Amino acid sequence: MKAASGSSDFLAVMARTSRRRWKKLAVRVPRSELEARARALPPPLPLRTSAQGFDVIAEIKFASPSSGALAHEATVGQAARLARSYSVAGAAALSVLTEPRRFAGSIAHLCAASRWSRVPVLRKDFLVDALQVLEARAAGASGVLLVLRLLDAAHLDAMLDEASTLGLFALLEAFDERDLERAAAVVAARPGQGLLVGVNARDLATLAVDPARHRVLAPALPRGVPCVAESGLASPDDARAVAAAGYRLALVGSALQRAPDANSLIVEMIAAGRAAASTRSVAP
Repeated sequence: MKAASGSSDFLAVMARTSRRRWKKLAVRVPRSELEARARALPPPLPLRTSAQGFDVIAEIKFASPSSGALAHEATVGQAARLARSYSVAGAAALSVLTEPRRFAGSIAHLCAASRWSRVPVLRKDFLVDALQVLEARAAGASGVLLVLRLLDAAHLDAMLDEASTLGLFALLEAFDERDLERAAAVVAARPGQGLLVGVNARDLATLAVDPARHRVLAPALPRGVPCVAESGLASPDDARAVAAAGYRLALVGSALQRAPDANSLIVEMIAAGRAAASTRSVAP
């Protein structure tokens, strides 16, 4: 499988390393074993968004390509502590990076977070095959992030079918209007599956965040589905801005690692976003 046209070198590298991990997984662990692990778990936790119109997805991320290391330790114990803390603070869901090369993530972090979280946990990675969706569920995930740029129609359909069979929600990540048009078509073709659409404000060429991207792309957001603002969100003002633009959720990662009091930041961003959401004349 090749990444969809227009993908950056960064995404191409991430896709290649993800394919290597998928091939190793396919050799190392029989599908039947992953299925048995998934069956042994309690049902996936559903993602419940607030009637007040805004929520935060808190991310457990120990490093990033643009910022380097974000934490002194990237351990299973730390992932568990953050999962418990963020879910108690009021996050609607957690996102856990499992990409090891550039984000210092692992499946073990996902397992630990899923065990300790009170809310659903999303696997965030550059997934390229349906087997990785099953791997996410076997590790306790209730959802998966799928980067639209990386997936042709056949692979995307297979991965969404797998997610549906397993009862997982899926966050479709977009970077531009073309991605959003594709996301809208997928949402229309799969009513009731539990899809979300995210807009990542990161520039794939430079890896810098473009703060205006969420606002610029807001008119192209698909209707009738919760939309998520991703990247560059660090303050209550940021939450207020994306909520006013029509986003129902904000995915917050690096800012939580840097904050003196991450739990307070989650609470403040939720409050600011809900205040702005209450003034929207038309819900997305």
